[in-house]
Amino acid sequence: MNASSVPASSPLPTTLLLQITDPHIREPGRLAYGRIDTAPYLAQAVASITRLPQAPDAIVITGDLVDFGRAAEYTHLRQLLAPLASHRIYLMPGNHDDRDELRRSFPEHSYLGTAGFIQYSVPVGGLQLIALDTVVPRASEGRLCAERLAWLQAQLDAHRERPVVIAMHHPPFATLIGHMDAIGLLEGAAELELLVARHPNVERVICGHLHRSIQVRFGGAIAATAPSVAHQVCLDLSPTAASAWTLEPPGYALHALPAGGRLVSHLAASGDYEGPYPFHADGRLID
Repeated sequence: MNASSVPASSPLPTTLLLQITDPHIREPGRLAYGRIDTAPYLAQAVASITRLPQAPDAIVITGDLVDFGRAAEYTHLRQLLAPLASHRIYLMPGNHDDRDELRRSFPEHSYLGTAGFIQYSVPVGGLQLIALDTVVPRASEGRLCAERLAWLQAQLDAHRERPVVIAMHHPPFATLIGHMDAIGLLEGAAELELLVARHPNVERVICGHLHRSIQVRFGGAIAATAPSVAHQVCLDLSPTAASAWTLEPPGYALHALPAGGRLVSHLAASGDYEGPYPFHADGRLID
């Protein structure tokens, strides 16, 4: 179809980037923290995604894919993600992951590279997804060294004309949840914020790690964490709060970019809930 045959009223497509984070998958039958089977929660999220009225253009999973970085855990993860095989899925490591085992377990995901940091820049519809590696092997905290920041600057410079979403595991801001901030991004956050401020086309910095929905202004953009598809970190803003988790409702984020517009982020609860029910009948609000 040539341009002249496209109806003038045809809307330009909206780009949909869906974010899953922190599934913490164990081997089949194993419980995370001796208490929670995380696999059914990821399966529940996958089922929710397949029911969305608009399919996402891509799905990014922002780290802690598995719990101990073991081959059997990644094999289980593959099985759980299989219903999304028709979607473009981008994987990212978190502090619970092992880069080498992740690569071995998903050899067809060539964007993971063959060695070193797992960082990539890919087009997703009308935006550019830039994945930034914050992992310090065998440590819970994250860092952005000069090498990783230089790579990011080159990618941002190369895509100044496109809306950008930066994805990373550790959030580059204090959340006020003391025990999580102690294992947050301990190096490179200030330098990252300066980079974001110099590139106003950065729409979002999307993160995992916190197992909660948190937003903050960051370098003129919005930096945000998403809830885990499994367990959540307790909402306790005391600097001495205990490290603890809860079974608050899990969820995921859907980032929508209309052509020529601004990125709009929605949080969705994963699971099977009643509805939808109509507000109106015969053109009138139901009384």
